[in-house]
Amino acid sequence: MKVLVTGASGFVGKAVTEHLRRRQDWSVVAAVRSATTRPDELQLIDLTSPSIRTLPLEGIDAVVHCAARAHVMNEVTTNPLAEFRRTNVLGTNQLAERAAECGVGHFVFISSVKVNGENHAPNKPFTADQTPAPQDAYGISKFEAEQKLVALSARSRMSVTIIRPTLIYGPGVRANFLAMMRWLDKGIPLPLGGATNSRSLLGLSNLCDLIDTILVDARARGEVFMASDGADLSTAELLRMIGEALGRPARLLSVPPSTARLALVMLGRGAYYNRLYGSLKVDIDKNRVVLNWRPPHSPAFDIKSAADWFLANRHRKAS
Repeated sequence: MKVLVTGASGFVGKAVTEHLRRRQDWSVVAAVRSATTRPDELQLIDLTSPSIRTLPLEGIDAVVHCAARAHVMNEVTTNPLAEFRRTNVLGTNQLAERAAECGVGHFVFISSVKVNGENHAPNKPFTADQTPAPQDAYGISKFEAEQKLVALSARSRMSVTIIRPTLIYGPGVRANFLAMMRWLDKGIPLPLGGATNSRSLLGLSNLCDLIDTILVDARARGEVFMASDGADLSTAELLRMIGEALGRPARLLSVPPSTARLALVMLGRGAYYNRLYGSLKVDIDKNRVVLNWRPPHSPAFDIKSAADWFLANRHRKAS
């Protein structure tokens, strides 16, 4: 099998590329943004560029599309939805159209749990086959991209598989997970001991294994799968596990959630309350039923990998 991985220099794409290259019977082409002359790399600067229409994708059996405009924590553009649509909808569609023209048989799209929505009813985790209800610009763009891929698959010979991961962590992680590691490494007391929420997370190793399975199992074609570790954690539990992996026990203060909410609002950080105290779970039972797939690693495995990476790189200037 010959597989193209887009976003191969990014957090997820790099891990997926390295994982698939360990298979001796596969040829993996990494789509990167920088100029390259390597036979196992393809320059892909801008998904929205007309040059996508001339990409040499002949001979590629499958595309794993990791490249995207990711969820932006501190958005500065005046029209976030337009920016997300430009890359995540238009760019994805152009790439997929070109892949179908060149005879690619399978397109694996890394979407997002945000397609399902932001909140679910108690004890009713998000599932792959429920009606999508995206609420923010990022989630809307991912859902629109999914719709275009499904429509393309219906009128071509290219099958599509959609993966909706929860928050992904592992070596090279950024955003909130990296911030947590920095807080714990500095020994900062955190008022999160009272966070008894429950959140589904996804380690990089489990995502890579799921993608591997989807590429080889024909039953995955045309399906949508949620992706998580299958073991949900509260914010307090997660912090304790990260602290243990760092060798820096978490210093958690038991502050009532109502007090924490008020403090965050007063600090202008009210949006962080749901991320730290809210619950968001997904049901991955469909993965077992359809693919006989279960996450091979516990959260501790990828938390340790992320912590080891952080400890080895913490003195380098953050990118």
